[in-house]
Amino acid sequence: MSTCCCHAESAGKFFSFFAQRARRRFEKKGLEPTQRQLIAGLEQAGIQEASLLEIGCGVGHLHQSLLEQGASEAVGVDIAPKMLTEARAWADERKLGDRVRYVEGDFMTLDDTIDSAEVCLLDKVVCCYPDARGLVHKSLAKTRRVYGLTYPRDRWFTRLGTAAIACVLWVFRSGFRTYVHDPAQIERWILSNGFAKQFEHQSTAWLTQVYVKA
Repeated sequence: MSTCCCHAESAGKFFSFFAQRARRRFEKKGLEPTQRQLIAGLEQAGIQEASLLEIGCGVGHLHQSLLEQGASEAVGVDIAPKMLTEARAWADERKLGDRVRYVEGDFMTLDDTIDSAEVCLLDKVVCCYPDARGLVHKSLAKTRRVYGLTYPRDRWFTRLGTAAIACVLWVFRSGFRTYVHDPAQIERWILSNGFAKQFEHQSTAWLTQVYVKA
């Protein structure tokens, strides 16, 4: 099994472990501040009647919130089966089940089977992939109009935090790791694919950006 496959398998187990906790957190506190910023940027770009593709959708709170705000339909892709179990149940509870479809697996190996969408979302997903270039280019190829993402800023404390997380994961014998990729390089990849940056917000640790196809 390749290193990427091992990483993907470990990521699925890691995020499945936190599935119920992720849903309870949203039910209690709502969207995270960075997710509210991402939605603000997406609303500026326009989501009314738009189709959505969320890669690394987790328990579904982001794209389901956008569906409630006017998007037409969504596809959620996630590597953690328990995350998708929670997402499906939640979609049914919010009466969104007929407008959303979930696909289990690693987007990097599934991209040929997934249709493009007007809006593509990657909320804290780039940092979960060792191959940021491959992920960005493959997800851009599925984006017809708007590309929104949140990922770590390249600062000393984000790198320190990543190293600390790696130590904890090593203790628990998990092959999953998180990464801090170069934001300037990520932006160059996106711009080179014909997109223009329309929105950006920086928090202490996170960078939220929305691009629109020129």
